[in-house]
Amino acid sequence: MGNVHVLDHPLIQHKLTFIRDVSTGTKEFRELVNEVATLMAFEITRHLPLQEVTVETPVGPAQSHTLAGKKLGIVPILRAGLGMSDGVLNLIPAAKVGHIGLYRDPETLQPVEYYAKLPSDIEEREFIVVDPMLATGGSAVEAIQSLKKRGANQIKLMCLIAAPEGVEAVQEAHPDIDIYLAALDEKLNEKGYIIPGLGDAGDRLFGTK
Repeated sequence: MGNVHVLDHPLIQHKLTFIRDVSTGTKEFRELVNEVATLMAFEITRHLPLQEVTVETPVGPAQSHTLAGKKLGIVPILRAGLGMSDGVLNLIPAAKVGHIGLYRDPETLQPVEYYAKLPSDIEEREFIVVDPMLATGGSAVEAIQSLKKRGANQIKLMCLIAAPEGVEAVQEAHPDIDIYLAALDEKLNEKGYIIPGLGDAGDRLFGTK
């Protein structure tokens, strides 16, 4: 069963407070989301395997370590996920970036994939799916399914804020997936917004209404 990890690092929690604040403008909001994504990436990569190597220092050889195992991939869910992808790349610049675009069908209210562009070596990578908000969970469930059907077998989900309903939906559909959050909030309202949340992440990132 995939686990839920709420990252309680003081810097993450401090910056999340200003991300939530309605008076935080677009520029600062975007910078803060980027910074928190970097901090979360530090935590989400804590258990990456290492291999021992020998490196020559200015005064002689040293036994040291480099990352071993699978290469990494970052998959933002369009559009709000774009606000987190650069933050992860700050820490893991060699990672490849894929994109998955989803829209909600007005009749069924279910997410429909309209765009998917992923690295060609998908089976060799461990993927981090990023989206600021995990509300109903529909988009995350569909994005993870999109990766799996193309051959991905190691996937983690990283979101700033989640509602219990969204976490439950992902766990039910994908019990193997670990979920990393900066905060687990109270609930969804009748419009599907997370309470207290931060409003519409895409609008606040890109200055739209």
